[in-house]
Amino acid sequence: MSSNRHILTAVAWPYTNGPRHIGHVSGFGVPSDVFSRFQRMSGNHVLMVSGTDEHGTPIQVLADQEGVTARELADHYNRIIAEDLVALGLSYDLFTRTTTGNHYDVVQRLFTTLYENGYVFARTTKGAISPSTGRTLPDRYIEGVCPICAYDGARGDQCDNCGNQLDPIDLISPRSKINGETPEFVDSEHFMLDLPAFAGVLGEWLKGKEGDWRPNVLKFSLNLLDDLQPRAVTRDLDWGVPIPLDGWSDNPGKRLYVWFDAVIGYLSASIEWAERTGDPEAWRRWWQQGDAPDSFYFMGKDNIVFHSVIWPAILLGVSGKGDRAGEPGPLGVLDVPTEVVSSEFLTMEGRKFSSSRRVVIYVRDFLERYSADALRYYIMAAGPETQDTDFTWAEFVRRNNDELVAAWGNLVNRSISMAAKNLGAIPEAGELTDEDRRVLDASRTAFDTVGARLERSQFKAGLQEAMRTVAEANKYISEQAPWALKKTDPERMATVLHVALQLVHDANTLLTPFLPESANKVYAMLGGEGTWTGMPRLDTGHDHIGGSAEKVDYPVITGDYAGDAARWESIPIVPGTPLNRPEPLFAKLDPSIVDEELARLEGGAE
Repeated sequence: MSSNRHILTAVAWPYTNGPRHIGHVSGFGVPSDVFSRFQRMSGNHVLMVSGTDEHGTPIQVLADQEGVTARELADHYNRIIAEDLVALGLSYDLFTRTTTGNHYDVVQRLFTTLYENGYVFARTTKGAISPSTGRTLPDRYIEGVCPICAYDGARGDQCDNCGNQLDPIDLISPRSKINGETPEFVDSEHFMLDLPAFAGVLGEWLKGKEGDWRPNVLKFSLNLLDDLQPRAVTRDLDWGVPIPLDGWSDNPGKRLYVWFDAVIGYLSASIEWAERTGDPEAWRRWWQQGDAPDSFYFMGKDNIVFHSVIWPAILLGVSGKGDRAGEPGPLGVLDVPTEVVSSEFLTMEGRKFSSSRRVVIYVRDFLERYSADALRYYIMAAGPETQDTDFTWAEFVRRNNDELVAAWGNLVNRSISMAAKNLGAIPEAGELTDEDRRVLDASRTAFDTVGARLERSQFKAGLQEAMRTVAEANKYISEQAPWALKKTDPERMATVLHVALQLVHDANTLLTPFLPESANKVYAMLGGEGTWTGMPRLDTGHDHIGGSAEKVDYPVITGDYAGDAARWESIPIVPGTPLNRPEPLFAKLDPSIVDEELARLEGGAE
C-alpha cells in the first residue's frame, strides 16, 4: 500500500426530507469514514465530501404538508442531519448542501458543456401530473407493476426487483405514492442525457474493474448497459437549479432534475472546500489525472445506477469522451470513479426500515441512549457490507457486552490499571521471552493484514482481524499473570506490562478507524498528548442559499485532520511516560433494554 496518494472519498448525499436513520448511515456514512480515517493514517491525502440533497418535488410536497417553504424545510433538516453526522464522528473535510450558489454554478457549467458537446438534447415527453393538484409527480413518487419482471411495487424511475431503468408511463396500473390516485400523463418538453452515446466507453471502463469492485456492484452495473435509454435531466417544477439556456433560464416552471444536480455535488463540494482553504484550484488534485488521484464513492445499493453509469457518463461527456467526442468544459478533463463501494440494505428486527410506518430508529434517538462507537462497531461487524442484514437489539447488546466491554474494554482497563497502580508510568522492558517476541511480532504483522482488508473496503474482515489481536493480547496477559509477579519477580512483571501496553497501543491504532472516540480516550490513558485522531465539528458556510439574493450562513461539517498523531503502524511506546488511570470505555448494557426497545418499536409502528 503506497502513501502520499490523493484519495477522494465521495459520500452519498442524504435527502432533506427528514432525519437519517441507522439504516442510512450503515450504507453511506460509517463505511466511508472508516475508509477515510484509515487512508489518512496511511499517509494519504484524503478529501471526504458530501452534503444534503435539497431539491426536487418530494421536498415541495413535504413542505406543503408542513406549511413551510421548500427552503425552510431544507434549512431545518440540513442542520439536523449535519448535527447527527458530527455526533457519529464522520470526518468530513466538507459536508455542505446542494442549494448553494457555488453548487448552482458548477451544475450549470456541466449542463452547458454536455449541451454544447451534443450529449443533451430536447425532446417532448409524457410527464406525470397529479389530477387533484396539477403538480408534477416525480418518478419516484409513482409506483406500479414493472413491465419487465411484473414486480408490483416498481418505482417510476427504476425497478428494485430487476434493476432496470423505467419510465413511469410504462408502469402497469401506475398510482401516486402521495395520495393513491392515478396520474395523468401530459406532453412536456425536456432535456435528455444521451446515455446510449456512452454505452461503449462505459462498457470498456466497467469491464476493466473485474476483480477490483464488489461483484454485486459490477454485475448490476454491466447489466444496465444492455438497455440504456436517454434519461430526462429536467423537470416541471420550481424548486431546483435553473436551466442555463436562453428561453429556459427564466422559466419558473422548469428546473434541472434533482438526480442530475445531486451527483454533481461531489465536484461542487470539492470546489467549495478549495475556496474555503484559500487555494481555489486545490480541488483539481483529487479530480484530474495529473496528480493520479483515486476516487471512491460510498452509498447504498439503490444508488448504484447513479454512480456507476449516470455520473461516469456525465464526467465522460464534459471531458469530450463519448461517441460524439467534443471539447472538455471550463473545468477540464475530469476523472471517472476508481471504485463504487455499495452496501446492501439493513433491515430492523426482520422488517424494512420505513419512516412512514415508524419502523425506524433515527441516528439522533439512538445516540441519546447509546454511544456512537457502539453503533459504529455494530455496523462494521454485522452490517450490510455485501448482503442484506438484519439489525436486532439482542445482537447489538451481545456485541456491545461480549466484544466491546468484555474483550477490548477489559484489555485496556486491566493493562493500564495494573501498570498505573504498580508503576505509575510505562515501564522499561527487560529481556524478552520467545512468547513476548511472538505476540509483539503478531501485533505488528496485523497492520499489513488489517490494512489490506481496509484498502479493499472489506471492513468486516478488517475488524475481525483487529479484534483477533485483542483476543491474543488478552490471552497473553492471562497466561503471563503479571499480578502474580509483583513480589516474586518485579522485573518480569514490568516487562510483561510493557508488552501488554504495547499490545494495547497497537490494538488501539488498528481500531482507530472504527472507534475514533474511544481511540482518543485510550491514547490519553496511555499518556498521549495532542490529538490522536481528529473529530469533525460544525462550522459556518456563507453563500447564496436557495436562489436568494443575499448571502446567508449555513452549517457545514469540517475538521482538522492533518495533524493527527495516529499512523498506520506499530508505534513504540515510550518508557517513563506517565499513565492516567483508565475509565470504562463502554457501558455494559442490561439485557432488559432489548424488551424496552422492542416495545418502543412496536409502539411507534402502531
